[in-house]
Amino acid sequence: MLARAARGTGAFLLRGLNILIPVLDRIRYVQSLKEIVINVPEQSAVTLDNVTLQIDGVLYLRIMDPYKASYGVEDPEYAVTQLAQTTMRSELGKLSLDKVFRERESLNASIVDAINQAADCWGIRCLRYEIKDIHVPPRVKESMQMQVEAERRKRATVLESEGTRESAINVAEGKKQAQILASEAEKAEQINQAAGEASAVLAKAKAKAEAIRILAAALTQHNGDAAASLTVAEQYVSAFSKLAKDSNTILLPSNPGDVTSMVAQAMGVYGALTKAPVPGAQDSVSSGSSRDVQGTDGSLDEEFDRVKLS
Repeated sequence: MLARAARGTGAFLLRGLNILIPVLDRIRYVQSLKEIVINVPEQSAVTLDNVTLQIDGVLYLRIMDPYKASYGVEDPEYAVTQLAQTTMRSELGKLSLDKVFRERESLNASIVDAINQAADCWGIRCLRYEIKDIHVPPRVKESMQMQVEAERRKRATVLESEGTRESAINVAEGKKQAQILASEAEKAEQINQAAGEASAVLAKAKAKAEAIRILAAALTQHNGDAAASLTVAEQYVSAFSKLAKDSNTILLPSNPGDVTSMVAQAMGVYGALTKAPVPGAQDSVSSGSSRDVQGTDGSLDEEFDRVKLS
C-alpha cells in the first residue's frame, strides 16, 4: 500500500482514484506502509567497564502516519538509523561487557522503547531491533578465553574434589556400618554362647542331680553297701594311677604294690564315714569292728606321718 502527498494543495492521496490539478498539484512524497528493514551500520561503543566494542544491528519499522513521515522529518529512515545508533551507544554504556552478552534481549527491548518514544512525532513505529554481531578487541577476546578456561578448570577441580569427598564419605560410612554389623554379630554370638553354656551347665546339674538320686535309691537296696565299696575301690585305684601324671607332688603309701591293703584301707575309710551314729548303739558295736576301724585309722595316721617326714 502506497501513500502519496500532493504538493501545492496539501492534500494527502491514498491508492485508488485521485484527481490532481495540473501545474498546481504533483506527487511529492511516496511512503510505503509495509514493514521496512534497515541495516544499522557497524559502530563503536564503550561499555560500563571501558571496553570498546564494534557492534551492528538490524532495525524493523513501519510507517504508521504517512503525513507525519512526509512532513515531520526530512528523511525518516536516516533519522531512525541515527537514533538507533545513538540509543545503542547510550544503552551499551550502562552495561558491563559480561552483561552485554547475557542481556542482549533486554538491550534490544530498551533500544526499541527509546526509538518509539522519539519517533512518535514522525509517524514511525519501531517493531523490533536485533543486534547482529558484537566484535571485541583481540586482547579482550584472549582474556575472555583465558577466563572461560580458568572457570572450566575451576569447575572441574571442584567437581573432582566433591567426587573425592563423596567417595571418602561412602567408604567411611561403609566401614562404620561394617563395624556396627560386626559388633552386633559378636554380641549375638556371645549371647548365644552364654546361653548355650548356661543350658549345658543346667543340663549337667540336672543330670548329676538325677544320678545322685538314682545312686541314693540304689544304696538303699539290698547289697547297696557292697556296690558302693566296689565303686570307691575302683576310684581309689584310678586316682592313684594318675598321681604322677597330674601333679609334681606325689603322696605314696608305704606299700604301693599291695593293692589289697590299699583297697581295704579305702573301704575302711568309706565304712567309717558312711556309718551314721545312732544313740545308744555304740555299746552294741562289736569289739572286732572297733579294732578294725582303729586299725584302719592308725594305718592312715602312719601313712600321713611318713609323707610328712619324707
